Amino acid sequence: MRQRNDDIPFSYLVKVGHISANPVEVHVEADQKELKALAKAWDVLSVDDLRADLQINRWKKDGIRVKGRVQAKIVQACIVTLDPVPSSIDEQFEQIFVPETSKLARHPANDAGEMVLDPDGPDLPETFTGDTIDAGEVVTEFAALAIDSYPRKEGIEFADHIEDTGENDKKPSAFAALKDWKKD
Repeated sequence: MRQRNDDIPFSYLVKVGHISANPVEVHVEADQKELKALAKAWDVLSVDDLRADLQINRWKKDGIRVKGRVQAKIVQACIVTLDPVPSSIDEQFEQIFVPETSKLARHPANDAGEMVLDPDGPDLPETFTGDTIDAGEVVTEFAALAIDSYPRKEGIEFADHIEDTGENDKKPSAFAALKDWKKD
């Protein structure tokens, strides 16, 4: 029987002490109750399917790596017509977890004590407390990030809509007003 955290829509708790350096393969699928809860949490018309194949293993000394692929089928409302728009999610992901007491949980800083983040670098590890992590929550988060914020039914465009490209947003130079000024 699968352990769950009832505070989130889709949960799959993993005991950290049971994880070794060799990846454990896990397949998880949301049941009907969880699919309804996800639809409400994601503010979509429905979530018809959510499943993930995971590899869970130790990372460094005391960390855990959850790596996998999440797939989902959702239905959203078109932003123009409000008609149902079905879409699919298929995302690869990887998340590292470390205990909150781990030195790997601290944000890197420079000599001045400022936090240094590389936007193109790997994500910082997430922290966990106790002896469990929730792999279902990781799956849910990565699926949610892949949801189209502006779903549109195929072939539908905004009528009488002029797209602002931002082309004219450039502020004029303070000297632009002087270019036509002539000294007599």
